[in-house]
Amino acid sequence: MQDEQQASQQKLRQLEQQLQQKEAEIYLLKEINRVISSEYKLETVFELVANHARELINAKTVTIPILSTDQASYTYQAAAGENADELTGASLPIEVGICGWVLRHRKAWWRGVLDDLNQAERNQWEAEAGSIVLVPLIGKRRFLGGIAGITKANGNEFTRQDFDILTTFAGQVSIAIENAMFFEELDTAKRSAEAFRLKLEFTNRKLSRTNEELQHLAVHDPLTSLPNRTLIADRLQQSILGARRNREPLALIMIDLDHFKEVNDTLGHTVGDKLLVNVGYRFQSTLREVDTLGRLGGDEFAVVIPQADDNGAAIIANKLQTALELPVDIDGSHFSIAASMGIAIYPDHGTTPSALLKSADIAMYASKRDHNGYSFYDPACDTRSPDRLELLRDLRAAVQNDTLEIAFQPKLDLTEKQIIGVEALARWTHPARGTVPPDVFIPILEQTGLIRTFTLQMLRKVILHCRAYHREGYQLDVAVNLSMHNLRDSKLPDQIEEILRECGFNEQYLILEITESAIMQDPEHSLMIITRLNDMGIRLSVDDFGTGYSSLGYLKRLPVQQLKIDRSFVGDMEKDRDDTTIVRSTIDLAHNLGLETVAEGVEDSATLEALTVMNCDQAQGYLISRPLFPVDFLNFLRSGEWKVKRMSSRDRSKTTDACAETATHPESMQNQ
Repeated sequence: MQDEQQASQQKLRQLEQQLQQKEAEIYLLKEINRVISSEYKLETVFELVANHARELINAKTVTIPILSTDQASYTYQAAAGENADELTGASLPIEVGICGWVLRHRKAWWRGVLDDLNQAERNQWEAEAGSIVLVPLIGKRRFLGGIAGITKANGNEFTRQDFDILTTFAGQVSIAIENAMFFEELDTAKRSAEAFRLKLEFTNRKLSRTNEELQHLAVHDPLTSLPNRTLIADRLQQSILGARRNREPLALIMIDLDHFKEVNDTLGHTVGDKLLVNVGYRFQSTLREVDTLGRLGGDEFAVVIPQADDNGAAIIANKLQTALELPVDIDGSHFSIAASMGIAIYPDHGTTPSALLKSADIAMYASKRDHNGYSFYDPACDTRSPDRLELLRDLRAAVQNDTLEIAFQPKLDLTEKQIIGVEALARWTHPARGTVPPDVFIPILEQTGLIRTFTLQMLRKVILHCRAYHREGYQLDVAVNLSMHNLRDSKLPDQIEEILRECGFNEQYLILEITESAIMQDPEHSLMIITRLNDMGIRLSVDDFGTGYSSLGYLKRLPVQQLKIDRSFVGDMEKDRDDTTIVRSTIDLAHNLGLETVAEGVEDSATLEALTVMNCDQAQGYLISRPLFPVDFLNFLRSGEWKVKRMSSRDRSKTTDACAETATHPESMQNQ
């Protein structure tokens, strides 16, 4: 009885010890869980779990294998004890090792599991069964992985007690691990969202800048950064609305740089671009803040000037011209640039942007034609006005009916003091208006394209009259003016050759006069046309030399035989020493280039004598004769007022034979 009582007491003491141990373990687990649960940094949680688990089961090493999201592999997210550094971060396929077995089956592992395995699995894992204990980590939302203890520190095997306490520990910390994983995912998502927000803000700012740049480019010239045609039209519209509301005028100035194409062709487009930027800067520096300067394209600019009448616009135009007076220095090249400007005033010259732009454009071309710096819009030069349209209609009819007339002005050889040639000048006597000046109807012919038909008609008439003078024994050459539109016509040489052949006229007596400005509109194409004409034996003369953009580089390339000195220099020689110097220098230059010189506008004997002393070759002007219609000109030749060069008998015979040859084929003239 006493033995039984002692045994019972001993059993009770053992149970009390076990209970105390369990209570201690539970307390320890609670404390550990409290510490772990208060931490939300996942890496720290894994480290705490690994270290506390190692202490709880007295293992040499503890690892925490976590299953990948695709459940195809696992990674040791933390380790404590021996070889912890090598193990941490290592990843293995889920088919590998006891960890893989636990994760695949989602069961715990310790030695007691061997009895539940089939013989093949038992043989595979029995050797390691006593050295490893591994329990699952199961969260509320998903299966996480496990906690593995490797090798008991005292050399024994892991016991059931180790397994139980590790299982309890895993159940407690799995929630903490899952929460830490959730917070990390949340933090990652926040960082990702913040990065996306920053990227989105950056993209929006970049897109906004791009849109601003696109909007700027849409209404600004990319080269000069000035407003383009679109923005100028908008600013002009806004200014018109303001002018209409306040009953004020406004001005529009159109600007075209003279001979800019030659700068491009001679010095290159890079220099041309820099010149445009330079000119834009100069123009801008002269304008008020309320004025708008823009580049319409090419070498054309425009200025919108609010609250400006004729006087105000003229002041601005003069300032713009002054801005171009200083030479331009670009990449070591020094040159001067000029501009032609056209001015239109609201509301007198238009009440809409398009109307004002057209009016200013017409005025600009008038300025370019007259070489006067700037011109105001003149309805007389506008082909859109009723009067202008009526004039155009009548002029078109005159060309179609071939009723325009010719006048001849003689040219005097200053060495022999005899008439050696004539210049043919177009004349139009309107049935109702009377005489219409050439400077009125010639621009209309050029603007409408009638100039080509007109030029061929005049050539045929001139040649026939000159041939008649040859039959009278007068050895005269005849000069005919060509416009820039003629030089653009590649068919011109063939057409002239056909006329010469049909009229039986020797090409050596034909001179074609071309102005500098006409040549410089398209120098390369002009050179091609002029070369073809020269190859045909036709002589060529540069008209109005010195009034345009004189390019010696092109002049020496042109196959011309003659320079005509403009009347603006010749007429004032007796009063202006500068003009005398210019005329003398031009004569010397021409002679050095092997060219003849013809002085226009000779109206007095003193000027004629001065030109003779300067060794000028020929003279032309009112002193010798005004332009005369063909019959009157023939009477002038017969009058003997001036000696006239006579043809030799042989040359006269050739002319007569050529006339007879043409007469045998009258049908060739009837269809012309």
